[in-house]
Amino acid sequence: MSTQTTGTIAVFGATGQQGGAVVDALLDQKARVRALVRDPESGRAQALAARGVELAAVRADDPASLAAALATVAGFYFMTPESNSLEEVQAEIRIGTALVDAAVQADVPHVVFNSVFGAERESGVPHHDSKHWIEEHLRKSGLRATMVRPTAFMENFTTVMAPSLEQGEIVLRLPLPEDVALKMISIRDIGRVAAALLLATAQAPGGAVELVGDELTGPEIAAAFGERAGLPARYEALPLSVLPSELDRAMFRQFAEAAEDPSDLAVVRSIEPAALDLPEWIRATGWTAPTDAAGA
Repeated sequence: MSTQTTGTIAVFGATGQQGGAVVDALLDQKARVRALVRDPESGRAQALAARGVELAAVRADDPASLAAALATVAGFYFMTPESNSLEEVQAEIRIGTALVDAAVQADVPHVVFNSVFGAERESGVPHHDSKHWIEEHLRKSGLRATMVRPTAFMENFTTVMAPSLEQGEIVLRLPLPEDVALKMISIRDIGRVAAALLLATAQAPGGAVELVGDELTGPEIAAAFGERAGLPARYEALPLSVLPSELDRAMFRQFAEAAEDPSDLAVVRSIEPAALDLPEWIRATGWTAPTDAAGA
């Protein structure tokens, strides 16, 4: 049985959604957290400090600042910025490489990298392959490392993938065939899984875990929202051409390809037993049906 880690955990990306969820989960476990931030005076950084998080000012292009911020930590979580262009992909790889190199210099005992589903191989999706290349650099570094690979966020159902209410019916439209199951995870559970790995209260088989809390087809997702609203529901599969960019189209192609390999949902729940499935997430967030478009 492993002994729980009690030293300081460093977090890069703590002011973002996923990194913030990791901080939340670590603080819930009374862990000491050091946030690596660009601007310690920013509102988000100061909000972390108010919760007892230590702040360390770093610059991704300053290896000395990174290594100093990682000195003496017991574990290190990092994620890299989201990439939406080839130029941003290259910048993401540079940042990830610099963070790995700094962890090597600081001799960090355990690194958890927040990657993406499918990053164990090249996929042809540039902003996913960037994570693959960072994973490869981390593997070659000699550090003890664990990869967490989130799938689609359930939180997207409140924004870009939100269902609508039309003439008294819940309608969900996605650029996925209706027989394709979408793998998904809540951001809360990304944080909880990463925290459990960092604190050594759990381990990932083989040093990597695909983060999936549920996998449902479009009609099943629509039905889950319809049940919550107490209304009929339907799903409409859209063509990929409705997406605004080739990066988005490539990502949804990968969603469809990923469905060909069913997930072992028990793996995530062995690390975080309270991981949410979609109906549980819908209830936990207090989701309510939007205004009826026809009656607006």
